[in-house]
This record gives sequence, structure tokens and C-alpha cells, in this order.
Amino acid sequence: MKHGYSLILVLVCLSMFPVALQAASLEPVDSSGVQVQRQDQNGVAYLSGGIGEDEAKAIQQATGYNLHMTFSIGVENKYVPDVDVVIHNAQAQTVLTLTQAGPLVYVQLPPGKYTVAATRNGEERRDTTDVGSGAARNLVFHWNGGE
Repeated sequence: MKHGYSLILVLVCLSMFPVALQAASLEPVDSSGVQVQRQDQNGVAYLSGGIGEDEAKAIQQATGYNLHMTFSIGVENKYVPDVDVVIHNAQAQTVLTLTQAGPLVYVQLPPGKYTVAATRNGEERRDTTDVGSGAARNLVFHWNGGE
């Protein structure tokens, strides 16, 4: 019976481990080394960065941004910080243009429909999304090539 109790204790501890990992990602970030600053272009606020764990966490914990974009390459889904981004509204007007952006870009847009073109090394990826006042929209742009 003693052996069965130990096994249950081990299983309980192991089952709690993923929760502990998840909670760790919500820990406060040491912002002293983080260079992510809110920026504005044409009245549109955005964050771009995510190089390094602290910087990525700082962006992921930011609130008030209703479009979240992630840029990655290869089978390992390696984050890349060298993407050109153009966001157009439903009237085909450019609302945001970024060069060498990423690997994470968070944007605060007025509610509406948008087309996002993300280009890396001349290879474009496009997506459209409806942005509202509710939960943020997540777009992932992936390129198969290497560096």
C-alpha cells in the first residue's frame, strides 16, 4: 500500500508540472534589458520585436493590441526579425508599413477588415482578418526556407 501511495504522489506532482511551467511564463519580465517601445505610425500604435526571451514575454504580455502577428521559418518554426509588413484596410488604403519587423508584431487597429502582406527575402505571404474590439486576432506567417 505504501508503494501505491508513492506512485500517486509522483503522478500528482507530474500532473502539476505543466501548470507550473505555464505560470512561469506569466512572471514579471525584467524590463531593464528590454528595448520594446510602443510606436505610432499614421495614428496606429504597434510593438515590434521579440528577440530574446524577456523581449518576447514583454510583447506577449502587452495589452490593448487587437492584431498579433508572428513570423517564423523552417521546420523548427524559428522566429525571424526581418520581415517587411504592409497592412491595408478594406478600402485598400495603407494603414501601416514596417521594414525589418518581428518576429512578433502587435498592432492596435480600429475595428474593420484588413489585409496583411508579410514579405521576407522577396517571398510574400498574405492574410486577411476582421479586427474588432473583442479578442485579438492571431496571424502566423511562415516561410519554408532557411536563413
